[in-house]
Amino acid sequence: MKELPLLNTERLLLRLATQEDIAKILNYYTENQIYLTPFYPTWAEDFFTYEFWEKQVEKNIHGFINDNSLRLFAIPKAKQSKIIGSINFSNFVRGAAQYCTLGYSIAEAEQGKGYMREGLEAAIKYIFNELNMHRVMANYIPHNQRSGNLLKKLGFVVEGYARDYLSINGNWEDHILTSLINHNYQCNP
Repeated sequence: MKELPLLNTERLLLRLATQEDIAKILNYYTENQIYLTPFYPTWAEDFFTYEFWEKQVEKNIHGFINDNSLRLFAIPKAKQSKIIGSINFSNFVRGAAQYCTLGYSIAEAEQGKGYMREGLEAAIKYIFNELNMHRVMANYIPHNQRSGNLLKKLGFVVEGYARDYLSINGNWEDHILTSLINHNYQCNP
C-alpha cells in the first residue's frame, strides 16, 4: 500500500485527515464559513455534518492511494488540536500530461502570517519530487489579489484568463489561470 504523506515544515504538519480529525475539520469550516463562502463552490447541503466528513475522509485517502488526488490539512505544530488550512491537489492527469490542479484555503485568523506559503512550498515539493508531476495549475478570481500575489511569489506564471470559469458560491466567476512547471521532472522515473 502507498504510504500516506506527512509533511513537516518549520511551523506546520501537513497530512491527509483521518476519522479522528473530523471534529477539527468541522470546526475549521464552521469558524471560517462566512470568510470562505465567496471563494468556494456552493456548500453541499450536508457539508457541515459529521456524516459528510466520514465519507470525505475515506474518499480523500482512496483518492491518494489511487493516484487521483491529494488533500492535505495544515496543522500548526504549536497547537496540534487545530486545523488552520487545506491544500488540495485534484484532477490528476497522467500519461503524456502529468499535471494536477491546486486549490487551497486558510483560516481568516491566520491570514498574513506566511502559513499558506510555507505549506504550499512543502506540498508542491512533494507533488513534484514524490508524485512526479510535471505541472501544477492554480486559478484565482481576479479580485482575490492576495491569492494572485501568493501564487506569483511561489513562481506560478499567468497563462490566461477564463470567463465564467467556475461556479463559486452560486455564480459563474472569471478566473486568472496560472501554472508552475517542475523543471526537474523525471520521465519514467
